[in-house]
Amino acid sequence: MKRKLTAAIAVAGMMVSIAACGGDDGDDGKTGADGYKGETLTVWVMDGSSPDQWQKDLAAEFEKKTEAKVRFEVQQWNGIQQKLTTALSEENPPDVFEIGNTQTPAYAKTGGLADLADLKSEIGGEWTESLNESSVFEGKQYAAPWYFANRVVLYNKKVWADAGLKGTPKTRDEFYDALKTIGEKTDAEPIYLPGQNWYHFVGLAIAEGAELVKKDGDTYVSNLDDPKVAAAMETYKKFQALSEAPKDKDEATPQQGEVFGKGKVGAFIGMGWEAGIAIKANPEIEKEIGYFTIPGATAGKPEGVFLGGSNLAVATGSKKQELAREFLKIALSDKYEGQLAKLNGVIPNKQSLQDNLKGNAAAEAAAPAAAGGGTTPLIPEWAAVENAPNPVKAYMTAVLNGKSPAAAAKQVEDEFNKRLAQQQ
Repeated sequence: MKRKLTAAIAVAGMMVSIAACGGDDGDDGKTGADGYKGETLTVWVMDGSSPDQWQKDLAAEFEKKTEAKVRFEVQQWNGIQQKLTTALSEENPPDVFEIGNTQTPAYAKTGGLADLADLKSEIGGEWTESLNESSVFEGKQYAAPWYFANRVVLYNKKVWADAGLKGTPKTRDEFYDALKTIGEKTDAEPIYLPGQNWYHFVGLAIAEGAELVKKDGDTYVSNLDDPKVAAAMETYKKFQALSEAPKDKDEATPQQGEVFGKGKVGAFIGMGWEAGIAIKANPEIEKEIGYFTIPGATAGKPEGVFLGGSNLAVATGSKKQELAREFLKIALSDKYEGQLAKLNGVIPNKQSLQDNLKGNAAAEAAAPAAAGGGTTPLIPEWAAVENAPNPVKAYMTAVLNGKSPAAAAKQVEDEFNKRLAQQQ
């Protein structure tokens, strides 16, 4: 992938009034191809999301089926929240648009997303449940799952061979033992795991069945004092103890791929594209990089992972509701989901389409964990939690520096709850 998948980006100014605009071009309700002739559907996609070939092929099939044209407009992630919020409040918003999976609830709450229950009934019967969760808000289908990615273990084959390790671990304990062996038998750092790689922590919490927030009456509050959250943090702490990485920094400070690229680290947990960072820092390491699924507590069940990705939505104010749905039927079809997975190495919205990832080692390692993955809380109130300084990161560092999980949760509780209480 060409850019980093983001999660739960703050949606500033989201509560602009987003009113559905009445159409006057007579497009609604048309079902025959002739009814769409001369129409142009505007589709916003984010930079790096849809390859040129995918767009070209899809546009041709869309025009053949509907006699309408599609205009793709590529957007940048930086500043997209405010740009999209403004666009959805105007008379002619984009008809279809890509939206970050954890951003979806905030936009759904404003009324800016059309209800796609009919589309789900028609084509979404096999969508992977964990991937579709972010498209649903308060029980209604406001978007459609498009593509996703999650973290894997990137490891240095030479370091593992020097430690006498063969094959890759299948359980969390085997993974830990392998890393310990690297520490005992080589001069390499077993794993580079900074104290605030919090998306990995979210994955561990998902594996424990933990929720980071809970309801207190009508208000969401911190749930970091839950024993299940504590169990996830204790697992994180156990592995982080094998690392020399700073306890108060995240995976981007410094870039963990650059650290790994020096050749003195056994493994790190990251996105597949981070291998490119390592290779840029040290081209010689490319031949030594391997990938495997993050092992879970038991064999055959991968570790919990955070699922980053994008959904496709239709603007409530679009005057081309039926045409937009025709576009989505094609874009989300097995043909084009499979093509996108193959070209971009992303996880498609159906498990049956994962064969398209064959030959892409990083994507093949990521795919098995997708069905059991999850996200940060899918509530509009969550967006403010991730604004710096993120209280979840502060919680993690406090535990790693010796506080009990309960004491660390108490330490950040007021700030966490203050963030959740901010007006959306």
